[in-house]
Amino acid sequence: MKDLYKNPFLYYIAIPMLVGLWPLLVSAIYLPAAGEDIDRQLGEYAKAEQLMIEILTLDPERLEFAEPNEAATEFSYTGVVHKVANLCGIPSSSCKVHSAIIVDTKKQKSQTANVDLKQVDMVKFARFLSMIQLRWANLQCESVKLTRKDNMPSKDVWEADLRFKYYY
Repeated sequence: MKDLYKNPFLYYIAIPMLVGLWPLLVSAIYLPAAGEDIDRQLGEYAKAEQLMIEILTLDPERLEFAEPNEAATEFSYTGVVHKVANLCGIPSSSCKVHSAIIVDTKKQKSQTANVDLKQVDMVKFARFLSMIQLRWANLQCESVKLTRKDNMPSKDVWEADLRFKYYY
């Protein structure tokens, strides 16, 4: 093994051949693979862009939550529920929020609230529930109670009692 290091063939022929082989490997193997990877990622982006445009055309209200000058706000049941209710066409007079205190356990903090929606139709209710849970990922709906109002001219008038729990 010691004789190998003393051999001039190693220094004058073998090492320069290995150094010359490196650019060939880069140009023959690594660059085409990188080009294919870029093409694949651009294709995935084009598909994702089409999906984003489709979502935007089907549900343009999602942009109403994205206010550029607004920093991340602290969660408050009253503000959140009334904001989403207004976006869904539910008047503030039909929406009542009763929130409890923040409970701090060993694992995390949480807060519960009861939300009463009076005289809402099923479409507005479903839109309210999906929109509030899409916007606030840490908010979970624990229970829903729907009661049909019989004495109304329209048969699609409901009272909804919801129980939410938010995890901080």
